[in-house]
Amino acid sequence: MVDVDQHTLATADGRVTILVLTSSADVERARKVGERVPDFCLANPEYRMITILRFEKKHNAPARAIVNALVRRRLDREAERLGQRYRAKHIARDARSDVFAVADFDDAVGLQFGLSSPIRFQVIVLGRNGEVVREWSDVPSAEELAAALR
Repeated sequence: MVDVDQHTLATADGRVTILVLTSSADVERARKVGERVPDFCLANPEYRMITILRFEKKHNAPARAIVNALVRRRLDREAERLGQRYRAKHIARDARSDVFAVADFDDAVGLQFGLSSPIRFQVIVLGRNGEVVREWSDVPSAEELAAALR
């Protein structure tokens, strides 16, 4: 996958990955997942959360560029929120470098994870080799998420 910052991301690269697949209508639920990520994952390169924003409607290249710019702005705001958690835990790191989002315009990413339209909210924890550890169709509790990440 390539995120909106043009980083190539893999799900079997030795990290535990939280994937949040969502539509623009459910970004608030994606934020809740991020808020429930346990402290042991913060700024830890062994863990990563990727939000995959799935679009139902097709977009041409200029529209995709605009949407990607809007998503990057939203990520900047989310990084500010994450930065507050970092400062509270005395983590001296730029939180923006730990925030990832992929704009899935043609449903290619969703299809890789066996999700077909209609777009639905999904949280998937993948192990270090990309194997599915746990899945939810709603926001997991902080306890459930922490247990899946251990």
